[in-house]
Amino acid sequence: MSAHSTYQPRSPFMKWLEARLPIAGLIHSSFVAYPTPRNLNYWWTFGGILSFMLAVQIVTGIVLVMHYTPHADLAFSSVEQIMRDVNYGWLLRYLHSNGASMFFIAVYVHIFRGLYYGSYKAPREVLWILGVIIYLLMMATGFLGYTLPWGQMSFWGATVITNFFSAIPGVGESIVTWLWGGYAVGNPTLQRFFSLHYLLPFVIAGVVVLHIWALHVVGQNNPTGVEPKSSQDTVPFTPYATAKDAFMLVVFCIVYAWFVFYVPNYLGHADNYIEANPGVTPSHIVPEWYYLPFYAILRAIPNKLLGVIALFASILILAFLPWLDTSRVRSAAYRPLYRQFFWVFVAVCLGLGWLGSKPAEGGYVIAARILTAWYFIHFLIIMPLLGLIEKPKPLPNSISEAVLGKSGGAHPSFAAATAASEKRS
Repeated sequence: MSAHSTYQPRSPFMKWLEARLPIAGLIHSSFVAYPTPRNLNYWWTFGGILSFMLAVQIVTGIVLVMHYTPHADLAFSSVEQIMRDVNYGWLLRYLHSNGASMFFIAVYVHIFRGLYYGSYKAPREVLWILGVIIYLLMMATGFLGYTLPWGQMSFWGATVITNFFSAIPGVGESIVTWLWGGYAVGNPTLQRFFSLHYLLPFVIAGVVVLHIWALHVVGQNNPTGVEPKSSQDTVPFTPYATAKDAFMLVVFCIVYAWFVFYVPNYLGHADNYIEANPGVTPSHIVPEWYYLPFYAILRAIPNKLLGVIALFASILILAFLPWLDTSRVRSAAYRPLYRQFFWVFVAVCLGLGWLGSKPAEGGYVIAARILTAWYFIHFLIIMPLLGLIEKPKPLPNSISEAVLGKSGGAHPSFAAATAASEKRS
């Protein structure tokens, strides 16, 4: 799917540079002339939104680090100083903290879009697995960042979550001691978490580069799940995809700005504005909202070790989707049975998120166990069986046919796009 660069430098300097380092040609072939399926909808804009949010998190994080003090006695007050005394420190902090939530909202939309349209199927297995790795790194980075304000929820969240590693036979206690840097959560823990939180976003950026590289090798999936067969099935990335990406980015940023300026603490927890106190345990310890479904799975299992295994398995199972889904049809638009089960699965994930915010008692635990069982049944039983018993709808012969219908009567905008595409190529 990668386009050969048609970039022709005009200035003497760019001709000289292109002959020695063809970076402009690489950018042109990857983000200008790159052939994009012409039927992509707005669900395909969240990859660009995620790239933007990663850049926001890195930039705001670097500036915040200039004023943050990673010490158990000073961390909480340094965050308050950032909020009150640093020029626009409140804005930087709210951009960063709410940016994490926006990042996860975008990544969840991106993942569910991939599940709906079968973006994990061959030949995109490596592309999907790289995406799962990015998601795991995001979860680790978010958890480490949640501890840095060193409020009550930061301290006790770190204590509870790291304690679960002690369930690993043989080496569990050693892992917990290493994570803590001692025998209790304290200053060495905070410094370890701060160091890793600062490092991991750059690791994420590196894996994102691999993710984009893999995408340009195999090409983008599309709502029909049919591979492009001719130049009529594609349009250049710029301006067609970039215009759509830019529009959705503006819409997303409006939502982002609303949280930052009007309800900056809505997605956080009030207890984190109380300085960490090892002698006072909060009545209800919860992680950030984007971990709640997995927190519900963890607490649904009565055995500590099995709960930890279920937690990690609920994430790692995503990497095996290319082999668990036995259907030859990618898109749920042509899979009526799978489409119904997909929306049930979405409801299950939302239900787990709600249950993760509730106390681990009574009916909440029973409901969490039922939904946890369904979560794994969806991947391990339903998806393999549907591929064998489901009768999908007939697929179009090409993307053009899906857009225009079998009559082939070209809409003027479609004809113009086709002409422009052929002229550029």
